[in-house]
Amino acid sequence: MQKNAPSSDWALTDKDMIKTQRLLKVPQEVKLRNQLRHESRLLVEHKKVLPPADFDRLEELAMEVLQRLGMDEEYLDFTIVLCGNEIWREVIAATPFDRRLLLLPQCLKNSQNCQAEMDSLGLICAGCKGCQIDSVLTKAEALGYTTLVAEGTTVAVGLVAEGAIDAVIGVSCMPVLQRSFGPVSRAAVPVMGLPLLYNGCENTNVDYGWLFEEMYQLRQNPEVQPLSVSLLKDQVQDYFTEFTLQDFFHAYNETEKLAKRMLVMGGQRIRPLLTVLAYRSYSNDPRDEVQAALAIIIECFHKASLIHDDIEDDDDYRYEQETLHKTHGIPVAINVGDYLIGKGYQLLANLPVEAKMLAESLRVVSNSHLSLATGQGADLLLDGRFVSVSVDQLLQIFTQKTGEAVKVALLLGAINGGAGADELKTLSTFADWFGIAYQIRDDLNEFRENQQPEHVHHFPFLLALLREKFEENGEADQLSGLSGMDAVALHQLIREEQVDLHADAFLKLYVDKCYRELDQLQNLKLKLSLYGVMGKIF
Repeated sequence: MQKNAPSSDWALTDKDMIKTQRLLKVPQEVKLRNQLRHESRLLVEHKKVLPPADFDRLEELAMEVLQRLGMDEEYLDFTIVLCGNEIWREVIAATPFDRRLLLLPQCLKNSQNCQAEMDSLGLICAGCKGCQIDSVLTKAEALGYTTLVAEGTTVAVGLVAEGAIDAVIGVSCMPVLQRSFGPVSRAAVPVMGLPLLYNGCENTNVDYGWLFEEMYQLRQNPEVQPLSVSLLKDQVQDYFTEFTLQDFFHAYNETEKLAKRMLVMGGQRIRPLLTVLAYRSYSNDPRDEVQAALAIIIECFHKASLIHDDIEDDDDYRYEQETLHKTHGIPVAINVGDYLIGKGYQLLANLPVEAKMLAESLRVVSNSHLSLATGQGADLLLDGRFVSVSVDQLLQIFTQKTGEAVKVALLLGAINGGAGADELKTLSTFADWFGIAYQIRDDLNEFRENQQPEHVHHFPFLLALLREKFEENGEADQLSGLSGMDAVALHQLIREEQVDLHADAFLKLYVDKCYRELDQLQNLKLKLSLYGVMGKIF
């Protein structure tokens, strides 16, 4: 599910281009290109537009640029690309050269005498001087750029996902820039696009003066320099090794050993990653010892909840291993979960931060603990009555459970990074919407991937929508028969009534709510990081 807004701004969507039916035309005169670039920069600076910007906003800016210069719409799409570039300019300028990728198209080569070879990644320049590619690559690599001569953005997005780069300067024809919008926007990477002077697949050309100007821009600005989510994810994973946890768990007794083992066991570490992202985004002077402690605190609470959830749901496996209550019994598992909760509060109480931050952290964590328990209690008290619960009841449970887990992770990091009240409020609302969207997505995935379901509680939101549909249509006979159906029959009925399509609409609604809240954030680093998280999940 993709929101219109998270544009990387160097490309246009197929939907938008079909709608507008415009020519993807680039001015051939250097003076005209520079005039449009200059006016685009002035306008974006004047309006203080922050990334990311959606297509409608870019189009609005581009139209104003053309009106200021007294031009018609012949170069509207070119100007949209320019406005997108200007919106990302400060972010890219703040990105170190060795965290950038320069992406060139193969069609810049001299097709008559090119001696380059091709591999799975793209063109390997032979340095024959038959075209400008070697000169551009030499300059870029001397600065520290990662370079790639290939068509499309698949490899570029892969490098971002691996944490190798944080920003892209890409050269391509306008049609390819258009088609690249989807994969680039989903990765939420700052991108500056330079259109080729004319379309075609051989011996094309680019404004090299413009390209070199953009390549060399570098201005230190910690407030907008992007965070590498992938690199931070690796760092967070390192906090949960046997060796690293020795500083926090001395394993003097069997209970502590089991608690430590539970922290080491599996998981994507999403919650501690969110905590670290928020902390590093807001802190002017992040400290490694605070960052590590925050990550471990959040994971202590999370693993405690999983141990207790496994008991309550009578689950046999977690992370493809037997659950703790299966290997050591329910009393031991309950006690280890309680120990992890206590350990989390102990680490939090000893966090080396200002007293005001510590007090606010304790307030947020304790409130979250109560909310999570309330949501879990409501879920348990349903006692299998999934076909009788209302949509509103489920949304409340989703907010109290999944949303609250995301909320406490973000707020704990943000508070200790020094975030203001308005930012904390926005993050809190974002987490509520995120929790709902995440659970709806999970229900849809469970429904669509499991054609022979064994338990109706795997997709409760769809059952609530089915119940609501029958109620609204006055089909009491259908409603009364739901509780007697088995999981397979309910699965078939949901498909026949197209309830999953209704759930898709709910998912889009709450994903859009998430993005609207993110757009309210003033902290650009966290906004872009969370855009990236949203793109990967939804």
